[in-house]
Amino acid sequence: MAAPLKALDGNADLQALMTDLGTRARAAARVLALAPPEQKDRAIEAMERAIRNNASGILAANAEDVAEARASGGATSAFIDRLTLTPARVEATAEGIGIVRGIADPIGIVTESWQRPNGMTIERVRVPLGVVGVIFESRPNVAADAGVLCLKAGNAVILRGGSDSFRSCRAIHQCLVQGLREAGLPEAAITLVPTRDRTAVGMMLSGLNGAIDVIVPRGGKSLVARVEAEARVPVFAHLEGINHVYIDGSADLTMAKSIVLNAKMRRTGVCGAAETLLVDRAGAAKSLKPLIEMLIEAGCEVRGDETVQGTDARVKPASKDDWDTEYLDAIIAAKVVDGVDGAIAHIQNHGSHHTDAIVSQDEAAAKKFLSEVDSAIVLHNASTQFADGGEFGFGAEIGIATGRFHARGPVGAEQLTSFKYRVHGTGQTRP
Repeated sequence: MAAPLKALDGNADLQALMTDLGTRARAAARVLALAPPEQKDRAIEAMERAIRNNASGILAANAEDVAEARASGGATSAFIDRLTLTPARVEATAEGIGIVRGIADPIGIVTESWQRPNGMTIERVRVPLGVVGVIFESRPNVAADAGVLCLKAGNAVILRGGSDSFRSCRAIHQCLVQGLREAGLPEAAITLVPTRDRTAVGMMLSGLNGAIDVIVPRGGKSLVARVEAEARVPVFAHLEGINHVYIDGSADLTMAKSIVLNAKMRRTGVCGAAETLLVDRAGAAKSLKPLIEMLIEAGCEVRGDETVQGTDARVKPASKDDWDTEYLDAIIAAKVVDGVDGAIAHIQNHGSHHTDAIVSQDEAAAKKFLSEVDSAIVLHNASTQFADGGEFGFGAEIGIATGRFHARGPVGAEQLTSFKYRVHGTGQTRP
């Protein structure tokens, strides 16, 4: 049984707590910025070992969180799936930590170097961001992913998990702290906000008196909207995943069925799940009915336009809002469009710049889609559920950034760095 949650005596105590967390994280960031790769990797290795050794405790804490969420009522099956840890998911978390340990340390890498006519050499070199504030909701594994990625990139991190996953995050965080301790790194390098009080989120968004350098939100539309409205520090934008799969007229039907089923139904509650199916009018006679029947028989509710409704009486009429909805559930909107241009236009009007896929045997159509769809991730003949840092070889991710500045797509260790310029001279002065 997890320890009882500690109550704070109002905002004054919470303000003092959060200020102290920020101060200690800032001090830890200065240590991490200079820590050698070997020391960081020792900490990450110890974290991986601790996650495995304490799997039963993590699962027990998670079972309490899940039971509380079920008892509260109103939690969807997709929400419960995001919240739930299993032995396989805990093991996958440990494996992801191991992959992060194995990737090259991004700090100190010279990305560009050139010499000026006056003989000075200028280098651009990767450096840590400083202190990263990560605000996330139901997925407890984000605590591990964010913690090890920030550490690998030489950043301190302040984690504020969802109230529903509080016990699970606390159990995982204890494993991360154990790894820091074994490697002789400051425990404040990975800090978990020890309260469910939502006021703490606002304090993080204010920057904690300059302690936090960047905020990474990972959650639903309401969280992202609050972050965008209140943040006083830079934000890695992470919009909702209104993801599309477009079935071109040239698509192989067997491939299309496999990709659509996986993209929608593998895990409906993840941000990479497909939410809209677009079918080329030129190939609809061949592919539309089999795709719709497959989805319905797999337990997916289909909401379609008039053409889609005509293929199966079980299809519900799509409303205007359905084209702009991230369901995170076994529901999909479906529409017939006029070729790749029609698909691109629909995605431009209704997409969230997250992840979109084309299934096509026509290389010209695929090239046009990949070039013109302005999303962080675009795929050809592959499921949208590959929108994941682990699948990109990053080991883990903090989230999928959908903005256009700095980081875009899966945010791994390399994306959690900035840069500075080093200039080497031999006595030059400016005339």
